[in-house]
Amino acid sequence: MKDQTEIRGHAHSDTIHDSAVKHVTGRAEYTDDLNEPSGLLHAYLGLSECAHGTITGMDFTDTLAHPGVRGVLTAEDLPGVNDVSPNGKDDDPVLAEGRVLFWGQPVFAVIAETRDQARRAARKARISYQELPHALDPIAARDAGMGYVTDPLTLRRGDAGAAMQAAPRRIKGRFGIGGQDHFYLEGQIAMAVPGEDDDMVIHVSTQHPSEVQHMVAHVLGVPSNAVVVNVRRMGGGFGGKETQMNLFACVAATAARKWGAAVKIRPDRDDDMTATGKRHDFVVDYEVGFDDDGHILAVEGDWYARCGFSADLSGPVTDRALFHADNAYFYPDVRVSSHPMRTNTVSNTAFRGFGGPQGVIVAERMIEEIAYALGRDPYEIRQKNLYRNGQLTPYHQEVSDQILPRIFEDLEHSSDYRARRQAVLDWNAKGGTIRKGIALTPVKFGISFTATWFNQAGALIHVYSDGSIQLNHGGTEMGQGLNTKVAQVVAEAFQCDIGQIKITRTTTEKVPNTSATAASSGSDLNGMAALDAAEQIKARLIDFVAERWQEPRDRVAFVPGHIRAGDHMIPWAQVIKAAYMARIHLSAAGFYKTPKIHWDRATGQGRPFYYFAYGAAVAEVSVDTLTGEYVIDRADVLHDVGRSLNPALDKGQVEGAFVQGTGWLTCEELWWDDKGQLRTHAPSTYKIPLASDRPRIFNVRLADWSENAERTIKRSKAVGEPPFMLGISVFEAINMAVASVVDYAQPARLDAPATPERVLMAVARLTS
Repeated sequence: MKDQTEIRGHAHSDTIHDSAVKHVTGRAEYTDDLNEPSGLLHAYLGLSECAHGTITGMDFTDTLAHPGVRGVLTAEDLPGVNDVSPNGKDDDPVLAEGRVLFWGQPVFAVIAETRDQARRAARKARISYQELPHALDPIAARDAGMGYVTDPLTLRRGDAGAAMQAAPRRIKGRFGIGGQDHFYLEGQIAMAVPGEDDDMVIHVSTQHPSEVQHMVAHVLGVPSNAVVVNVRRMGGGFGGKETQMNLFACVAATAARKWGAAVKIRPDRDDDMTATGKRHDFVVDYEVGFDDDGHILAVEGDWYARCGFSADLSGPVTDRALFHADNAYFYPDVRVSSHPMRTNTVSNTAFRGFGGPQGVIVAERMIEEIAYALGRDPYEIRQKNLYRNGQLTPYHQEVSDQILPRIFEDLEHSSDYRARRQAVLDWNAKGGTIRKGIALTPVKFGISFTATWFNQAGALIHVYSDGSIQLNHGGTEMGQGLNTKVAQVVAEAFQCDIGQIKITRTTTEKVPNTSATAASSGSDLNGMAALDAAEQIKARLIDFVAERWQEPRDRVAFVPGHIRAGDHMIPWAQVIKAAYMARIHLSAAGFYKTPKIHWDRATGQGRPFYYFAYGAAVAEVSVDTLTGEYVIDRADVLHDVGRSLNPALDKGQVEGAFVQGTGWLTCEELWWDDKGQLRTHAPSTYKIPLASDRPRIFNVRLADWSENAERTIKRSKAVGEPPFMLGISVFEAINMAVASVVDYAQPARLDAPATPERVLMAVARLTS
């Protein structure tokens, strides 16, 4: 009997995002759109106006007299522990207690009948401080003896010191790398609804529901089983909702418990940006030794990070910066060290790439330095130093899946790189105000949580008696299409149209002990867990069908819309109804843990990554040397996602990551005044890329010939973070354009971000 045509929404197909229509029509529900319980109260935070000081007084007289105010929460009102540290260091209070450690630290929360009342009343509080010395940047913190927020790390292989001394050529440098605000469209928000006994239900915009659950339980002094956390979707996260939402959920939950009513908290964008952590900015001191042919012989480097007042995720972030300090290049002898400095600023946190970009860009800076010293095309130096299979990283993981040579060859040809670079050189040789630059840069990015225990996931599938399917997993949807991809995996497993699968909100009631949707591993982990659940149900159905239709198990197969038993073609719904009547269990909990990975931080050795994702980009820019302004004339991207689960979604992720990475390196600048107040705290003062900032010509392709060598879900590769670093090609192109004003006699050595101001200053410095 001839099978039907393929199902709709199978794996590897361009399937529309499950919420796409809802997004563009405004029908997608976010936390602030949920129906509000009767008697809902609103909370608003009061933030410190001192970078470091002892609290000498708190006067809430005018605050409490404001119309609609029910009360004020301070640290004394927290029934459990005043800490939301994600690593158990007890260094991250919900509300300041006794002293403040950065300008913008939450000190209290006002609870009122409306959000406007709470917000206005919070402004009326009078907090007094005895100011203490503060340090804002990592070098100032180092010189002031502020110390580390967490243990540093050193990765080494060979004898970098001796190899450096023996190298024919050596270059030293210092590189300032700016931070970045997440600027998610949907800000931080939480709504807590109290129940009977100790029960508390939290609706929150978070990438890590289980962490919210544990933190709320910790602060309320109740077991985790009393707290339920629900997430339908987020309006963006980028890492900013991996730990930073803990504070807001805990404030809402504490107020809900104290006043016996549902409480919602949603800060203004200004307060959100002031009170929540960002991408870590670094100052990196590096030295590279190389030969006359451009081969790297030795590398040493120190990564000083602005971590903020508490550890948060600074340990793993600064670790990952070192893991990617080599990017795609083999360093025969290497020593790199992290310095997670304590500063009187907001505690920095996860951001797309999780420290990796701050390592990768230093590798590219060293390549650039070598190329300029030798008068060569940086692309040639990149080719010479690419990893070969069998070589070891600085953390002693063997590279075994290197595909960058093929990516380079493909992209060089499709982008016409050689001819365009010559055209750029010819243009700049004419002189003039407008200078051009072009750069081809790669990325090699490790995939897995470096905290090995996070590399696990669960899923729950129910098949109902009418044949419809409900899917739940531990990942969270923040616009990236995770739910769609996991549903595609299940659709293919059952050979059902994706329309038969309902994806439900992420909730700790269904899948416990979830890992954060981060580290680019959402599809890898949750897709495999969902497949495990589907395979359990399939095995039961195969047994049932084989017995009912009297066919051997190997003659039973799932085909589009049916299950075939020998010559019998039985519609899916009919099989499920019969299985239900025969009391076959049609529900399963799936589980997955990533194999092969291990990491010993004490020795700095192991295999922290299951595999590497690769990519490359060519960017061409035009720079106005009189104003420092520039445009991206063209960008060509070729990125490796293995066998893509959904090429349309993956291409969108690559495009978005490239633009966001470009924003980090060109226009997104964080600036604190000398008192420690963040001044770039709103759209009026913080510039993210606009549609007009995208490359004039933007060619993005997936390496459709690639297939993951490891057994990932359908042999796909992660796509969330790796292409972020391809924006470095724009930064490198700008550096080339600037260096042309002195005929490339020396590199521009721009710090990041390369704002027009910095570009103009570099031109002036080079030509003075």
